[in-house]
Amino acid sequence: VLQKGLKENFADAQVSVVDCPDLTQEPFNFPAKGICGKPRIADVGGVPYLIPIVQKEKVYDLNTVAKDIELPGAFILGAGAVSSRVLGINAEFIPIVKTKSEKKPAVNGSYVAQINPADKGCLLEKYSSKYTDCEFGLLANLYASEGQPGKVIEVKANGRTGELNFVSCLRQTLEKHYGEKPVGMGGTFVIQKGKAKIHIMPPEFSACPLNTDEDVNNWLKFFEMKAPLICQPVIVSRDPGFDLRVEHTHCFSHHGEGGHYHQDTSPDSVQYLGYFQPAELLFRIDRPQETHLVGRD
Repeated sequence: VLQKGLKENFADAQVSVVDCPDLTQEPFNFPAKGICGKPRIADVGGVPYLIPIVQKEKVYDLNTVAKDIELPGAFILGAGAVSSRVLGINAEFIPIVKTKSEKKPAVNGSYVAQINPADKGCLLEKYSSKYTDCEFGLLANLYASEGQPGKVIEVKANGRTGELNFVSCLRQTLEKHYGEKPVGMGGTFVIQKGKAKIHIMPPEFSACPLNTDEDVNNWLKFFEMKAPLICQPVIVSRDPGFDLRVEHTHCFSHHGEGGHYHQDTSPDSVQYLGYFQPAELLFRIDRPQETHLVGRD
């Protein structure tokens, strides 16, 4: 299914089932070997807690989320916002955490991408270099598993010929094929060659209400960042009525760049290599009572 869909949007695409590579190795350096074992997705909070006006009291903990999704000790990947209570500012959160279990403390391999106060560029830092907690704020889309080795879906796509980004292409392909039946996936992929359009939220929350997508885009800071970028996508083919964010991807790198992935900007030269696992369960945590569809891109 995925290969057929990708070939409509990329010059070359190959999808196969392989053994998950050891994700503790380069370029990932994750605190778990794989993305297998009781795979599940959690959609926590939501964009309505950020816009039109921020609700700073919305703070969560990845260790608590792991218990909420009935998988204490889970290995969690995904995309979210930092806890402004901890950092004192707003920033992009790239969660990569082996949550605490009865026997072991949490291992936090997460990154934070923020606007550098010095030059207004990207400042990417390892979360554990400054903080000891596993908090995040406002919203997150998370893929969780036992972090075990096992069989995964390997996706290779080179040379983008269509308009869709890599993640949207995967998601829309699933939606087209499976229709009413929601299919969720998570994992990691690397933009091995090329450049990508990435945003980072400003350190200050907007004082004026952000009421439209245009307002949001004017508030966000956009960058072109270079490969290799290691990305953490969470995808649900369609929302079965839980007010989900159906796709959300954050990325980090080893050259100081990272943030929220939108699209590659070098379609001819771009190369993607990803490892995905379909999720068995979906958890919706702290769903906003008042909602809207602004700022979901």
